[in-house]
Amino acid sequence: MKISPKLVAALLLAGGGALPPGAWAQQVVVIANPGVQVGAGDIGDIFLGEKQFAGSVKLVPVDNAGLQAAFLSKAMNMDANKYNGRWVKKSFRDGVNPPPLKSGDAEVTEYVKRTPGAVGYVGSVPAGVTVVNKY
Repeated sequence: MKISPKLVAALLLAGGGALPPGAWAQQVVVIANPGVQVGAGDIGDIFLGEKQFAGSVKLVPVDNAGLQAAFLSKAMNMDANKYNGRWVKKSFRDGVNPPPLKSGDAEVTEYVKRTPGAVGYVGSVPAGVTVVNKY
């Protein structure tokens, strides 16, 4: 039985888990600086500012403008409005700033490589980083 792409899109929209067009097909790879020891179960807490240390290493999450919608949907199970709302509350309540937003994979990869404690996400596996999880 062949399933039409239109049917898949309609089911996603009806289920409330809709992504922007084409985002569902995008791979999202969560990467970390090689000096960071975190697991797939830590990703949500890291990007919401709930987990700020891995051992004695300060965690530094970084967002990717080109993949943010796909990452939020696949890894965080939320949209940009909910994510930003959580960070507004966190900033006022705890004085913690949201992750910086980088323009794309190259900028995120370089930031993660050179920043101790950095955790980010890109579209494919780059060299010189630790892969935390793939979506």
